[in-house]
Amino acid sequence: MQPDIKISDIRPIRQTFSHIARRFGADKPATRYQEATFDLQPEVNFHYKPLWQPQYDLYDVRRTAIVMGDWYAFRDPRHYYYGVYVQARARQQEVQESNFEFVDRRGMLRDAAEADRALLTRLLVPLRHYEWGANMNNCAVVAYGYGAAITQAAQFHTMDRLGLAQYLTRIGLLLDGNGTAVLDQARQDWLGDPCWQGVRACMEELFVTADWFEVLLAQNFLFDGLVYPLAMSRLEQVLGPQAASGYALCTEFATNWHEENVRWMDANLRTAAAESPANAALLKQWIERWLPAWIDAFWPWATAAFGDQAGAAVGEAVDELVARAERAGIAAVVSSPSAPRGGKP
Repeated sequence: MQPDIKISDIRPIRQTFSHIARRFGADKPATRYQEATFDLQPEVNFHYKPLWQPQYDLYDVRRTAIVMGDWYAFRDPRHYYYGVYVQARARQQEVQESNFEFVDRRGMLRDAAEADRALLTRLLVPLRHYEWGANMNNCAVVAYGYGAAITQAAQFHTMDRLGLAQYLTRIGLLLDGNGTAVLDQARQDWLGDPCWQGVRACMEELFVTADWFEVLLAQNFLFDGLVYPLAMSRLEQVLGPQAASGYALCTEFATNWHEENVRWMDANLRTAAAESPANAALLKQWIERWLPAWIDAFWPWATAAFGDQAGAAVGEAVDELVARAERAGIAAVVSSPSAPRGGKP
C-alpha cells in the first residue's frame, strides 16, 4: 500500500495588522520590526491630564521643540524590536562573560602594575555612576518621548546602560580580587575627585532639562561621543601591556555597543534635521550649547589620563563629533580644544 500525500496551499486572508496595512499598503507581508514598532503610540482617549503638567496631554508632541510631520520617520537601522534585541544582547553577553573569566583566571587586572590599577580605579570604574545617569536620562526620553519608533529604541538603551554599569562594576571587582575597596574608592572619586566634578555637574544639569529630544542628543550623541572614544578605547594607550590587554577584553562590549549607538543616533539626527530647516537650526543650537560645556567638564579627566596629549585626544573626538553632525545635515561650529574654557551649558 502506498500512502497518498496531498499538499494544501493555505493562504492567509490578511497579511498583517490593519494599522500596518494602512501605512505600508494592503496585502504586503510586514516585517516583525514594522509590526512591533509602527503606529503604536497612544493618541486618543486619555482619561486625564498629568497633574504635574496640566498644559500637556499624557503623550504630547509639544514636549519637545523638534517638530515632525510623522514621528515614525525615525527608523532604527538595527531594526531592533524586543525579540531581536534580546537575542543580540544574549550572544554578546556570552562573549563578554568569557572575556571576564579569561581576565580573572589570568589575573590580568588583579596582578597589573599598581600605577595601572590606580589609574583604572580613578578614571574608569567611576563611569559606572555616569552610566546610571545615562540610564536616567534615557528613561526621561522613554517617559516623555513621542512615537514608538524612537521610545522603543530608547527603552532598550536604558537597559544597555544598566548592563554597562554592571560591567564597569565587574572591572572594579577584578581589580580588587572580588573585594569592594576599588568600588568604594571609585564612588568617593566620583563624589570628590576634581576630574569628575564637571562631569557630574553636566549630568545633573541634563537631569532637569525639559526637552526630551535635547536630552537624547546631549546624552547619547555628545556626552557619549567623548566618553566612549576616550575612556573605553584610547585609555589603553597609557596602560602597561598586561593592564591594557585586560582593559581591552573587559571593554569589548562597550566599544562594540558604542558603534551601534553611533548608527542609531546619527540616523535620528539625520531624520530630524532633514524634516525642516527649523529642526536643523535647533539641533545646531543645542550642539553649540552643550558640546563646549562638556569639553570643559571632561577636560580634567582627559588631562589626568593623557597629560600633555589631552588636547590631541579630545580634539580628535570633537572633530569626529562635528563631522558626524555635518553628515547628518547639522553645520555646528565648535572648535577643537587646546585648553578648557570654563563654559556652562
